[in-house]
Amino acid sequence: MAERVLTYDGEQIRVELLPRARPGTILRIKVHPDLTVQAVVPEGTSDADLERALQQKTRWIWQKLRDFKTVQAHATPREYVSGESHFYLGRRHLLKVHHHPEAPETVRMLRGRLEVSVRERHALRVQKLLEIWYFTRAQQVFCHRLTALLPTTLWVTTPPALKIQVMQTQWGNCSPGGTVTLNPHLVKAPRDCIDYVILHEMCHLKEHNHGTAFWTLLGRIMPDWERHKARLDEMAEMALSY
Repeated sequence: MAERVLTYDGEQIRVELLPRARPGTILRIKVHPDLTVQAVVPEGTSDADLERALQQKTRWIWQKLRDFKTVQAHATPREYVSGESHFYLGRRHLLKVHHHPEAPETVRMLRGRLEVSVRERHALRVQKLLEIWYFTRAQQVFCHRLTALLPTTLWVTTPPALKIQVMQTQWGNCSPGGTVTLNPHLVKAPRDCIDYVILHEMCHLKEHNHGTAFWTLLGRIMPDWERHKARLDEMAEMALSY
């Protein structure tokens, strides 16, 4: 795997290089909540240009990594017991686990709590039920928001296919064939953040890379997108896990 190693403040930072041959691709650097760093490198980029770009971004990369590490340090490992807090649409909800050996296993939201009924007191079962609940809610919320946002994306004549899939480092993506894939964990974020990710991917239906035209288009339909992206980045470590 091709990579470069940067040094900042005495720390070594490994950057995975992702070559891209698709026309219009621009060199960009991503720092993910799991502390991986990737550089998308267009075909034909010289070593000198790559090195210059990495050096210019070294301090920014280091700062993003430090921010994610700070969030991780304050994140409490999940035990799936009563009293834990879990996000849904940007709000914290207290988890309440009920043990009913003879009753159906269910998850419901009631007065600011996530009420989970299980037949056996087992953390893995509570976790699985929550995964299913989040996935179902994600399907409902994303379909609703996609439909609501369609009138603002005038270049989209036919609603895109929507796919829900757990991803480790992405909130969403758009395939060359026009399928929009969203991470079910995104349903834990505020609605405006969900809208940002959906609109980001819808812009890729017109602009397939992150060039100037893409950001201009996104800024036209969501002028405050940077604020919502920043909020997503802040809660990424907590939201990208059950």
